[in-house]
Amino acid sequence: MNPAPSIPQETNPAGSIPAGENPAQPRHGWKRLRAHLPTFPEALASLLRTTVAALFVLAFVLQPLLIPSESMERTLLVGDFLLFNKQVYAPAGRLARWLLPYRPVERGDIVVFHHPHPPLLIKRVVGLPGDRVRIEEGKVFVNDAPLDEPYAAFEPAPPSPFRDNFPPKTYSDPQVDPEWWRQMGSLTENGELVVPEGEYFVLGDNRNHSSDSRYWGFVPRQAIVARPLVIYFSVRQPSHTDIEQAADDRLGQQRDLPARVAGFARWSRIFRVVH
Repeated sequence: MNPAPSIPQETNPAGSIPAGENPAQPRHGWKRLRAHLPTFPEALASLLRTTVAALFVLAFVLQPLLIPSESMERTLLVGDFLLFNKQVYAPAGRLARWLLPYRPVERGDIVVFHHPHPPLLIKRVVGLPGDRVRIEEGKVFVNDAPLDEPYAAFEPAPPSPFRDNFPPKTYSDPQVDPEWWRQMGSLTENGELVVPEGEYFVLGDNRNHSSDSRYWGFVPRQAIVARPLVIYFSVRQPSHTDIEQAADDRLGQQRDLPARVAGFARWSRIFRVVH
């Protein structure tokens, strides 16, 4: 009589557990992965923390804005998308200084400020409180010293004695605010405009095509709300004051698709720091 056949050691009956394996541990890889994943409450809490942090940054620190006009060319072009630091000029008591750095407005800063028309403007600070400002043939002098302004652009425009020689002696430009003209007379000493306490004199970098303090007056300190940090994207758009760039800024229908895609944005300007 033949003995009953034995089961080979490498084969296990159905439902048996291989030697050395812990029955409390999941046998499949996805089960092991699931054991290490966060639970739904943990994931929700993490998402909420991320959302709150992002909203805080957008509401109190950074804000994206689009440049709509040519007044700051060539520093900022029409179609530039900027991130602004909204806390750099904020009152020191709003948040601790160790959390976000604060500093006063300085000459040469590009600032964003509230203005009646339109609600927000962006210009460069030229005159600080107490400064004596004058412009001769387009050249800016502050406290009798000429400013070094490598950022200033002078694109073609008809002559304007009011724009190029400031403060003017006569009311010769219809764009000038009448109230500002009356105020200007009381603030002019020996052919120079004296900037009052708590006020700032601002100009656009595109000097021949900018409506700025020459035309409507000073910017109060409390109106200044932000400073641009970086260009995070730039859409190629036509410039109405820059004759040389106008043809390049215009998207041509005759170009093939790759060329049009490449020409859609000013790729070299992306992530450029604003000075």
